[in-house]
Amino acid sequence: MSSVKERFLRYVQVETTSCEANECCPSTPGQKVLGQMLADELKAMGVQDAFMDEHGYVYGFIPAKGKTDAPAIGLIAHMDTSDAVPGATKPRVIPAYDGGVIRLENGVEISGFDFLDSLKGQELIVTSGDSVLGADDKAGVAEIMTLCERMLAPDAPDHGKICIAFTPDEEIGRGADLFDVPGFGADFAYTVDGGALGELEYECFNAASCIVRVKGVSIHPGSAKDQMINASLVAMEFAGMLPPWERPEHTEGYEGFYHLTGMSGNEEAAELRYILRDHDSAKLEAKKAMMTAVCEMLNRRYGEGTVTVELKDWYRNMREIVEQHPEILDRAKKAFSANGVEPVIQPIRGGTDGARLSFEGLPCPNLSTGGYNYHGRKELIPVPAMEKMVDVLVSLVKA
Repeated sequence: MSSVKERFLRYVQVETTSCEANECCPSTPGQKVLGQMLADELKAMGVQDAFMDEHGYVYGFIPAKGKTDAPAIGLIAHMDTSDAVPGATKPRVIPAYDGGVIRLENGVEISGFDFLDSLKGQELIVTSGDSVLGADDKAGVAEIMTLCERMLAPDAPDHGKICIAFTPDEEIGRGADLFDVPGFGADFAYTVDGGALGELEYECFNAASCIVRVKGVSIHPGSAKDQMINASLVAMEFAGMLPPWERPEHTEGYEGFYHLTGMSGNEEAAELRYILRDHDSAKLEAKKAMMTAVCEMLNRRYGEGTVTVELKDWYRNMREIVEQHPEILDRAKKAFSANGVEPVIQPIRGGTDGARLSFEGLPCPNLSTGGYNYHGRKELIPVPAMEKMVDVLVSLVKA
């Protein structure tokens, strides 16, 4: 029997960074490498109908045992990792954290975070400092896989049908695009894709993306007066016209933001890529309207067609669906409490596959994995938190 730690260390070494620029599914080939590995492991341990489909989605189920009128419960995690920093992970294990500064191999230091004091003495898994760790969401994958092995053991408790799925491309907002909700077969589900141990989330952002394209006029700088339109400078103007206090680094809780995720350009053409987020749908619409208004203002200044914006909705706040099913949240709270973990209900300052799936007929709140500092080189996860989450999942699915 493999431990959750062993599984996690194995999975994070498979390169699965997703790529928004690629329109295929999955967007990168490494996701299918991990997907096939998971499908093979599920088959080997006895999960029924375990397979990876042509798009890289992995499915399987464990039949009900004993109490057959128990609900069919789904557990979902995603296989891809963020492209915010490189994803070629070389994990490092700290057997017993001493409470001090964690110095990574390339000079990056982990220090100054409030949560570090609570981790003293625990076994931690960190990065080399050159990449993300991938606990978002390979910790969720490892925990669900370990849960499967536990529930297939002869001494497993009675339970209803347990439906398992691992998705590609969640980090670029496409994880639910080709998800087979009817074939999945669950009455409701949980994404295991949260952070610190105990998090229980059923509110998320309403989300959209915006691509700003600027068409300039390139003229030799020696004769550019009243002729040149420098696309890169116009793009900078665009960015400067958005409220700086509504950036991620200045917001928290229910506050939304405009987040510049990428930029490129020269005199002739420039591009800005934004994600727009707000828990309040009306406020998200106002942010989308702001992008359009800035575009129109700059076109009046530089000429029609100089600036264009392409807006795309990603997902909606799942609260309006999940709160109609309080028994799903009660089950999760009881599972945490049964294992000595205080459930912490808070809004997600992000999103999960569950946000989309909730609106497709599969109510799907989000559970913690135990990790910290996702999407960066300072990402880490305590091994005891992963082990505890496996216990929580057992309590969650048993009849």
